[in-house]
Amino acid sequence: MSTPNRRRPRPRRSAPSQTPPLDWKALLSPPRVSRRDALLALAIAIMSAVAYLPAMLWGGFVWDDVLIFRSEVITTWPGILDAWFSPGSINNEAHYWPIVYTTFWIEHKLYGADPTGYHVFNVLLHVANSLLLWRIFQRLGVPGAWLIAAVFAVHPLHVESVAWVIERKDVLSGVFYLAAALAWLRFSESRPDRWIWYALSLALFVAGMLSKSMVVTLPAALLIVQWWKHGRVTADDLKRLAPFFVIGLAIAAADSALAASLERIHIEYSLVERPFIAARALWWYAAKLIWPLDLEVIYPLWNISVADPLAWLYLVGAVALAAALWLLRERIGRGPLAGALFFAVTLSPILGFVDYGYMQFSLVADRYIYLAATGVIAVVIGAAAYGVSRLPDERGIYAKAALVAAVALLAVFTALSWRHADIYRNQVTFFSYVVSQNPQGRDANLNLASGLMEQGRPDEALKHYQIAVEQRPDHHKPHYGEALALGELGRLEEAEASYRRALEIRPDHEGSAVLLSELYIDQLRYDEAVEIADAFIDADPDSAQAYTNKGLALHHLGRNDEAEQAFLRALRIDNLHVQAISGLGGALFALGRFEDMLLVLETWAEVEPDNPRVHSNMGIALAQMGRPNEALAAFDRALSIDPTYEEAQANRANLLQPQ
Repeated sequence: MSTPNRRRPRPRRSAPSQTPPLDWKALLSPPRVSRRDALLALAIAIMSAVAYLPAMLWGGFVWDDVLIFRSEVITTWPGILDAWFSPGSINNEAHYWPIVYTTFWIEHKLYGADPTGYHVFNVLLHVANSLLLWRIFQRLGVPGAWLIAAVFAVHPLHVESVAWVIERKDVLSGVFYLAAALAWLRFSESRPDRWIWYALSLALFVAGMLSKSMVVTLPAALLIVQWWKHGRVTADDLKRLAPFFVIGLAIAAADSALAASLERIHIEYSLVERPFIAARALWWYAAKLIWPLDLEVIYPLWNISVADPLAWLYLVGAVALAAALWLLRERIGRGPLAGALFFAVTLSPILGFVDYGYMQFSLVADRYIYLAATGVIAVVIGAAAYGVSRLPDERGIYAKAALVAAVALLAVFTALSWRHADIYRNQVTFFSYVVSQNPQGRDANLNLASGLMEQGRPDEALKHYQIAVEQRPDHHKPHYGEALALGELGRLEEAEASYRRALEIRPDHEGSAVLLSELYIDQLRYDEAVEIADAFIDADPDSAQAYTNKGLALHHLGRNDEAEQAFLRALRIDNLHVQAISGLGGALFALGRFEDMLLVLETWAEVEPDNPRVHSNMGIALAQMGRPNEALAAFDRALSIDPTYEEAQANRANLLQPQ
């Protein structure tokens, strides 16, 4: 019997692999949060609110904050276009960080110059950064992730970045930086939507660069994380991060070029001295993180010398620590070295290798460590949490002790942050603290004196102006401020000398020239007032106030034809300059040109319709023109605004007297 012909079973062909479609609903829906995580997030928010309560409740604007609101970029509706398309248009800002000023522009439209909203928004951004850090360290599997984020939230070294309104750039760029890092971690996973996360990470990185250029270190930080997790950095890792490096360096280079063109910086440290600055700064920042006491706003400038043995100790110590962490990476893990590298790399833009404006004041500042702090905090707390978890602790004694220590640490840091945030009330509290910590801090006494003048305390202000003069005798601002205080105190001869000294140093200083000429006018020294105004006009021909003061002095000298020309020149510069309009009216009255005077006064009335003086003067002009009824109506209008206005009362009475 023949054997039946059996067919061999054909192997099944697997269907070609296909990338599953994106689940857009899952992608766009918010992540699920456990009840425990929600409570911990709430705890971080509450601790942050407590730590920064003084800033939110009674914090004001200090130092550079006031410059924000003197810029039309912030205060006007079209200003938003200048923030983006006119680099350098923001007062005293040498960087292109348009997203920061966009937030200020929006807030100004919401609540004007009330500081409360600005402080609250800064704190909210800081809370967001703390929560993002927690999420990042959770994804990275770092022990103690929540405590790392909580310490970050209340660490006293971060007060400067959060409680100082102008330092919005730190907390805002931090949000973009950390969100970009989190998106990158999502991209690093094998997911169908991974390239969406790549694009989002890159976009957030660019936004961070447009908020503060220190974000440029993010791609290097991501490489450090890659090495820490996998022990190597591959060519694919470099290719994926290449766009980040290129875009970041291009934006940073453009920003540096803009800063160099707008801000003259004279830093005299040599190339040999700069590594010593960097090494000392690294140790200084690390020490402040561990022991955040005696915080200052302007730290004393260091005396950097290659011949200083301590300088060599800082440098050699930094190199030795890096070498030791590298050699011990197999025994203690790569984490400590990764944290140290992140710390150094994130701080690298402000370690002194590249010049920046604040180096004229100090070589270190609390705000510069805002993001870099996480490197040290993560290593210290992560190592402690790992160590506690490895202890034989059947009864949970060590875990409870660690919890008590953590709560105590957070309580101490919260209290220190509260106390430090309290100095941001106003110029006086802020700079009083600065002077108490560092009396030689550059411009600290000058700014304190300015704040005291704003509070109507010229006697106290004068003392600090005089200290500022001693500290910087060749700078015009201390002399100018000293003159202001002396003038308020009635010490006019001394004020005159200070104004003249300020003008010797800087002949084009408008404030000194204008106030000195006004001082001379008040003292009936009209020829000297004209001389000062002319000297300033030679230095700055675009000052409406200088021409106005010249016109007033010429008017008092009886040189009304020349006065008229001076007032007209002022009005060509500023056609709504009220003092020039008023002065021109007076000159025309003296020249007997009452019809021209009336036209000028009508312009003045459009600018200040509720000023009784303008209506009284219109009455005088109308009376001189033989129009008594209209003159009487003008006097009545002045008295309806101010019934006690004596000039209008007298002129009305004279008009009603029988001729």
